[in-house]
Amino acid sequence: MKVEIDGYKIDFTDAIDAFVFDERDESKEHFHKAPMKAVDIIAEFEGAYVFVELKDYDEDTSHGSRYKADRGSFNWLKKSLKYKFRDTYLFRYAEDKLNKPIHYICLLTFDNALNSTMRKALAAELPVGIASKQWARTLAESCQVVNVEKWNRNFPKWPVSRAP
Repeated sequence: MKVEIDGYKIDFTDAIDAFVFDERDESKEHFHKAPMKAVDIIAEFEGAYVFVELKDYDEDTSHGSRYKADRGSFNWLKKSLKYKFRDTYLFRYAEDKLNKPIHYICLLTFDNALNSTMRKALAAELPVGIASKQWARTLAESCQVVNVEKWNRNFPKWPVSRAP
């Protein structure tokens, strides 16, 4: 299951399914007309779903001037990543496809220290694990924020590379 998006190629070798979830082409199966945010990729495995968001700040020029002006803001990025997860969760709820634990992986082009700080802040806001004693289920089982090098080290079954 190879998925190409935003200049990256990820091979989800043991996935049941993997696809671009943030589809912009109306003719494609995973296009969502609702005006909500979405993660870039969803990969389905026997025991879990993996939501993947990619942000390449070294070469990304596809967004508008507001995005370019705010892209260095830690809080802006944290909110963007948080709402992409939450909106995707709502999409999947409406599709009745929340029958497995969800893991969230953000692939960013930052160094490990900044990614670690982002992971801690994002995990606290999602929240990861059961956040309330009234909740019967968790929103996210785990949250990882990694760069390409750390992705390939932590997830060797799912190699990521720059698309040619």
